Amino acid sequence: MLGLSRIVLTLCPKLCKCRHGNPSYVCMWLYSNETRAPSSRLVIPLQGDTRTRCSLWAQDCLSNPATFNLKSWFSSEAMEKSDERIEVVLVATGSFNPITVMHLRLFELGRDYLHGTGKYKVVKGIISPVSDGYKKKGLVEGSHRLEMAQLATKNSDWIEVEPWECSKKDWTETETVLRYYQQKLTCTDNGEIEEKKSVNRKGQKRKRNNVCQDVPDYNCPEIKVPPKVKLLCGADFLESLGVPNLWKPEHVREIVSSFGLVCITRMGSDARKFIYESDILWKYRDNIHLVEEWITNDISSTKVRRALRRGMSVRYLVPDPVLDYIKKHDLYSEESEEKNTGLTLEPFLRNSKKP
Repeated sequence: MLGLSRIVLTLCPKLCKCRHGNPSYVCMWLYSNETRAPSSRLVIPLQGDTRTRCSLWAQDCLSNPATFNLKSWFSSEAMEKSDERIEVVLVATGSFNPITVMHLRLFELGRDYLHGTGKYKVVKGIISPVSDGYKKKGLVEGSHRLEMAQLATKNSDWIEVEPWECSKKDWTETETVLRYYQQKLTCTDNGEIEEKKSVNRKGQKRKRNNVCQDVPDYNCPEIKVPPKVKLLCGADFLESLGVPNLWKPEHVREIVSSFGLVCITRMGSDARKFIYESDILWKYRDNIHLVEEWITNDISSTKVRRALRRGMSVRYLVPDPVLDYIKKHDLYSEESEEKNTGLTLEPFLRNSKKP
């Protein structure tokens, strides 16, 4: 029975994905659900037990392939509903001081790349501006940066701005931010973390349901796997991982191993060489996706601020609503660029402290 079942199941990949790896259950399920069976002309003898009759059913499938029409059984509509790609949420952290069109472009590039692999489906993008506690030179108030990011993504149907990190007084490590958003994706509607609870009493074995557990029956309830958070970044972020005391090795390891990177490279950077020279990045290199940007774009927040200080136009470098907001609140002057001057970047302070 097992051997014949394996042969029959090779006819359709959908039937091969048994949770417990026992193809016999699939044929048994197909027989027990004869009204849904892919063949209406198969005759199952009544003699013997269910397993024996399923074996005869499998033999009939092989000897009469014309009667076994899986193609019509699994319609195109059903196949679309059973998208098996891994769902991904792209999270971009950083100053966004101010947000530029290049920041938004990173999301589009990252999504195109992951979709192109055929393995992933990007369902959301999250922009998470850093808090004022980061103490970076020239960093304007978080309320301004948050509002500009929200204006920039106002017309996007998949990129959102999350205030959680920015609203905190103190700086939050990147791995903690990623962990928060991953945890949030597994929350219930009331905001509590969803936990699997067993209704069985202590010492009582759970009754096994072969149909629902071993066969991908779309009538059976399934637990939806939450999307996977991945950090979206540029090549400069990847290079910053090698700056002493800016990152803790255990934090870098958690980011690349538990979440993964989608890194948009730029002209003049050698991301592959940097990965090769880092033992941690090399170990988890399969979880680092390097995306080539063939339409080169050297827009940066630093250059935008410099142009604003000098009274130069930055139109088309930032979204129009962002530019209007900058002008309205008179942001990015020579005075604002001196903010936090003389202060040490918070990551250096924390990571340089001896335990």
